[in-house]
Amino acid sequence: MRIDSLHPETSARLAAVDLDTSLRAAALWLSKPAIGLVVVCHGSGEAAGVLSKSDLVRHLANSGPAEAPVSTLMSRSFVSCGPDDDLHSVWQTMTTQRLQNLPVLGAGAKPIGVLDIRDAMKALFQQEELQERLLANYIGGVGYQ
Repeated sequence: MRIDSLHPETSARLAAVDLDTSLRAAALWLSKPAIGLVVVCHGSGEAAGVLSKSDLVRHLANSGPAEAPVSTLMSRSFVSCGPDDDLHSVWQTMTTQRLQNLPVLGAGAKPIGVLDIRDAMKALFQQEELQERLLANYIGGVGYQ
């Protein structure tokens, strides 16, 4: 299963901001229930970094300024995936590196979505259920349906 099969979910979770966006504005994005990661972009649209809810909470808990630009706090080194990547492989990377969200980058490193680990797990679980049903039907003599 490829990442692009989850495009409706990943595109709905995309929150992209410019480098000079304030942390307060990023916090507004992150306050939305489905948004767990903000992708920070250069003016030309390619991803420059990411900002997570936990990054922002740690910053504010230490009395960091809310009006600072996201570029001061974003992670410049980040893991991403592409629409053609294998979902199971990406999920393994996410679990190994303890990532809740991962930017999905298209051509030119432009963000096209954010993969949430719960969406990945749900899709993989549904795929396994389908395989189990097909196998049970095959063994039961029903054939593939």
